[in-house]
Amino acid sequence: MRALLHLIATLLCLALPAAAQQAVTATDADSAQTDRSATGGAQTLEDILRRQQGLSVDDSFRRSVLGDGGAADMTRQLGALGGKSDPEVWRALRYGHDSVRVSAGGDPARVLIQDGGMAWLQFREGPLPKWGGYAMLSMFGVLVLFYLLRGRMRVDGKPTGRQIKRFSSVERFAHWLFAGAFLLLGVTGLVSIFGRAHLIPFMGKDGYAALAAASKWVHNNVAWAFMLGLAMVTILWVAHNIPKRDDLKWLAVGGGMFSKGIHPPAHKFNAGEKILFWICVLFGISISLSGLSLLFPFELPMFAKTFAVLNQTGVPQLVGLGELPTELAPHQEMQFSQAWHAIVSFAFMTVIIGHMYLGSFGMEGAFDAMNSGEVGEQWAREHHGLWVRKLEEEGRLAPHGAPAPAE
Repeated sequence: MRALLHLIATLLCLALPAAAQQAVTATDADSAQTDRSATGGAQTLEDILRRQQGLSVDDSFRRSVLGDGGAADMTRQLGALGGKSDPEVWRALRYGHDSVRVSAGGDPARVLIQDGGMAWLQFREGPLPKWGGYAMLSMFGVLVLFYLLRGRMRVDGKPTGRQIKRFSSVERFAHWLFAGAFLLLGVTGLVSIFGRAHLIPFMGKDGYAALAAASKWVHNNVAWAFMLGLAMVTILWVAHNIPKRDDLKWLAVGGGMFSKGIHPPAHKFNAGEKILFWICVLFGISISLSGLSLLFPFELPMFAKTFAVLNQTGVPQLVGLGELPTELAPHQEMQFSQAWHAIVSFAFMTVIIGHMYLGSFGMEGAFDAMNSGEVGEQWAREHHGLWVRKLEEEGRLAPHGAPAPAE
């Protein structure tokens, strides 16, 4: 009989927490404020269970409990009601209700407890990898569909057997320096973003710790090669990538990529390559600036000044964001820099996946331009006809039947 009673008591102990959790799950998020009279205003079991389930919890019961208004501050002589307790002091600091005096640094230096880190962490572990991963996978899906519908883009005309110099050795070096550094930064960055969730289960914590440390070292040091390559390709090719009226004709037919036998006029860089060039320049500069801010924490703040400029344009107010903060604590600057760095990186990687396909397998003869620097004459006439015509007019392209001189 005693054993039966023990069994019933055990089952009840196991069932009560489950029943409580089910009751919390059934509670609507928008229901009336929780009755905390039984706990004297402190959090309840329902608050704890809701927080464990990731549901919102009204924290006004903490935010408003900052001690008796008649109590003296900790720095003053004790009043009749005694001083504020430590929890009350920390809650006041946590919610920005206590006065903090600093000798320098302005308002941001008065922030002793900066809870923006939690919002940053939730963004980094939730929407950032989710939507960034979806964007990259979507590009892969688009390329697979494009290949199934269009196939590999081949040269339509008969090869002439002549080669034309398209890129010099210096241009190819700049391209591969920029591209190689970008690939290393992309891989090591993805290890940092997805590693804990997806690599630790396979490698274990010790294995991932070694990989993460190596990735961090590579990421921080290869960044300098990336910025050097970015500067080189910008200087070498900016003059060739100024938009021209002929680019509109190229864009009007999609560059002929969706139909065989269509070859719109194009200069040394067609409209699609010009768009890619400016994406690389703008995204590359943005990533470099935010990366420098992360390499030198608290020394290169960017977002407070950026927000001030944006406020003057009126764009934040127009889209409903109101006035953006123009005074940010150092930790907030770092959080914004890391988030922006990752967002632009995902967008950049998504675009480059498409470029890698078209520049290699997707288009016959395209890889030769960055491999040997030379392309077939027929390929050049079909994809960059205006450029070939200019070479002929300047006498840098030999007449038909003769070997083509170096550009």
